[in-house]
Amino acid sequence: MEGRVAVLVSGSGTNLQALLDDPAIRPHLALVLSDRPNVKALDRAEQAGIEAAVIEPDGFADRADFDRTVLELFGDRGIDILVSAGYMRLLGSPVLDVYGGRWVNVHPALLPSFPGMHGVRDALAHGVKVTGVTVFLVDEGVDTGPIVSQEVVEVMPDDDWDSLEVRIHAAEHRLLPAAVLALIEGRLQVDGRHVRVREPNDG
Repeated sequence: MEGRVAVLVSGSGTNLQALLDDPAIRPHLALVLSDRPNVKALDRAEQAGIEAAVIEPDGFADRADFDRTVLELFGDRGIDILVSAGYMRLLGSPVLDVYGGRWVNVHPALLPSFPGMHGVRDALAHGVKVTGVTVFLVDEGVDTGPIVSQEVVEVMPDDDWDSLEVRIHAAEHRLLPAAVLALIEGRLQVDGRHVRVREPNDG
């Protein structure tokens, strides 16, 4: 499956950089969209020669107008696949209706544990011994979609937010590119909540 990929960002863009650094994915990256101006992820896109756009929600009458404007941009650019990589905004049904099954997100915890915006902090506060990273297909909920892949990250007794996040990011930078490449190559098979990732030479 040939796919033009849009990466959705809100911050520094370390997961965007992991995608840019993957030679199999890089040619497919067609657009970087941020909901905030002046973030480092936009600089990364510019340095890589990828079109970057900023659509801030504040200028819209309601969420539906914002969603339709974002969807129109994706349509104009011929986008096939969406990747949320630290995008701190929910897009609603207008976008999901078009890109459902072709939209992945990465979360810094082992879903369904610790959903929401503070997965690392919440895992530390709860005192768990392991946490991790989840890549999942976006659905209408908050971090509730079918799980594509997960990796366990051990929580050390002396971990704080900074030290744990370093290892979480390392796992994200492994899992997200692998899932995006599988989506580009048509190797995700979805059956309800169950996702199988076929190997490149597996039929």
